Amino acid sequence: MLIDIIAGARPNFIKIAPIIAAIEELNSTNLKYRLIHTGQHYDKNMSDSFFEQLNIPLPNYNLDCGGGTQSEQTGAIMIRYEKLISETVLPNLCLVVGDVTSTMACAIVARKNGVLVAHVEAGIRSNDWLMPEEINRVVTDSITNYFFTTSKTANENLIAQGVSNDKIFFVGNTMIDTLIKFRSKFRKPLFWDEFNLKSKEYLLLTIHRPANVDDEIKIKEYLEQIINNSNELKIIFPVHPRTKKVISKLEINLDRLFLIEPLGYLEFNFLTENALAVITDSGGVTEETTVMGIPCITLRDNTERPETVFMGTNELIGTNPNAIKPVLEKLLSGNWKKGKSPKLWDGQAANRIVNILNEII
Repeated sequence: MLIDIIAGARPNFIKIAPIIAAIEELNSTNLKYRLIHTGQHYDKNMSDSFFEQLNIPLPNYNLDCGGGTQSEQTGAIMIRYEKLISETVLPNLCLVVGDVTSTMACAIVARKNGVLVAHVEAGIRSNDWLMPEEINRVVTDSITNYFFTTSKTANENLIAQGVSNDKIFFVGNTMIDTLIKFRSKFRKPLFWDEFNLKSKEYLLLTIHRPANVDDEIKIKEYLEQIINNSNELKIIFPVHPRTKKVISKLEINLDRLFLIEPLGYLEFNFLTENALAVITDSGGVTEETTVMGIPCITLRDNTERPETVFMGTNELIGTNPNAIKPVLEKLLSGNWKKGKSPKLWDGQAANRIVNILNEII
């Protein structure tokens, strides 16, 4: 059986790394794969470095579909993936992960060409239709054949959608597989000593959603609230060049705010593990902080990962900048909640996935 494994963006790379390792470790004559990189993210720190640091083999094919609008990118990926499978070998299964454009686009092409689809991280829902990722999730799950889930909440979402129980496999979280495997290899970024950083004496800020970073008023209010209510803590902000340009125009005090380039996996998670807390609008970061036991403040009105809130260290505070002051006061007073890892977030999710595929396909 030939499996096409699709990767296109930073979260994909983190999730596919343990799946590929598990396939190679199983060394089954029944399971063969080829890695398809859609090129959705084409910045070196958002793509190439993840292959290098996470021991992911070079892609068999790169579709080079970076840039453009959501629709342009979706169309480009669909056209080029369909051309690939028509001119080479039709796979038996297309394995997609997460909720990025590449996930949805390749799933659609696969099903239209009679190829089975397996979705890793199926069933998660934010119920926020302003999120492109939510559309990607729902469309992908509506045509998926095999659903690999990270939580019982995801199982329930799929059952409510009408998915048969025998197609749902609660396996855990492959992102956490990668975290556990590489945690001992986290490494200081080059600027650690230059900025005189010390463990638990800084905040890590990671916000990227257009509604938060493209609005000059909103990003200014966020930054001012964080700076003014963080008790002289340094604030490390890995930031996209476009966002950095917006911030440079704002009249705010940048003395304690360090704007840095996007980081590789090992450096970013070193910063996460050593931060006093992380302030984010990312879903994946809330999973990593939960497992590492790091306080996490999420600037969103909803989350597709509720287990990070009711079990983990994450608090969802909404998008009103005024909510930042009281939550930072809570953090700095030492009253943050203690979390625990959700069930099956144990580093073995990829092995479960590969063993199931080896049995059922």
